[in-house]
Amino acid sequence: MPAAVEFRSVYRHFGPASAPIKAVDGVDLTIAEGAFFAMLGPSGSGKTTCLRLISGFESPTAGDICIFGENVSNTPPHLRNVNTVFQDYALFPHMNVRDNVAYGLMVKGMGRAQRYAKAEEMLALVHLDAYGSRKPGQLSGGQRQRVALARALVNEPKVLLLDEPLGALDLKLREAMQDELKSLQQRLRITFVFVTHDQHEALSMADSLAVFNEGKIAQIGTPTEIYAQPKTRFVADFVGSSNVLPPALTQSLGGPAKWSSLRPETLHIDPAGTLQGTVTSLRYLGSGHRIAITSQGQDIAAILPSGSALPEPGQDIRLGFTPDALHIMDEG
Repeated sequence: MPAAVEFRSVYRHFGPASAPIKAVDGVDLTIAEGAFFAMLGPSGSGKTTCLRLISGFESPTAGDICIFGENVSNTPPHLRNVNTVFQDYALFPHMNVRDNVAYGLMVKGMGRAQRYAKAEEMLALVHLDAYGSRKPGQLSGGQRQRVALARALVNEPKVLLLDEPLGALDLKLREAMQDELKSLQQRLRITFVFVTHDQHEALSMADSLAVFNEGKIAQIGTPTEIYAQPKTRFVADFVGSSNVLPPALTQSLGGPAKWSSLRPETLHIDPAGTLQGTVTSLRYLGSGHRIAITSQGQDIAAILPSGSALPEPGQDIRLGFTPDALHIMDEG
């Protein structure tokens, strides 16, 4: 079975050949059929350009892009079996919800009764079957997002591309829509490719993800692998909150003289702990407290559960951790 999406040494450069801007710089990537795959990275890292390369809105400078084994590098967008949900949803304000959802089917020449039946089916799937006659301006942000999903899904794409579709929603609604998106993908078993700069979205929703940096993929893996076993300092710093320790400090804690990652929640106050330092700050987080210490000139953070005995700023303390919490990384 061919992969849903495959990049083979893909480059996308902008600007003059003498001084190109390397938006995508030699990306190799395989996305399995039926996966919920996230592309995660800061602004300008290349993730959105990769999404546009899959959709056909951008063409590669070099390399090949395959969708279910077919090389689509030079195939126009309307001939690819993919659909995109954009961050701003791009709904037609003058059309009602039903017509928005049915629009793609109308363009394909499907009859009115048949396309409306399919549109109603999709609206029921996203729990908006009673909203077909409303205009987009009469809907909440979460409802508009569902309409955009229904419009993309009604064409039965093999791959659904989502370009930061939750970015405009408030925190509570965004979290609710994360659950809905994940549930919908599991029911439909369509390959979802989800672009986001929000690490929590990527970790909580994706089966696997790629972390992008400066046009390259820094690491690919499951959310657990990316979080617990970052390969580079960039991944450890960008994904979640981590203490990135230089080689000398790593060695003093019993590891090799290499860069390492130590997550704050793995640390606890321990009179016999190997990590000694001075408390510089305490911050209440609701579910716990974040304390910061300075050790060998390095700032270290620890998350202590609510109800823990807390030290005072300026106090010397020791922190302990289990041996497997100290993760040794590549230096890059």
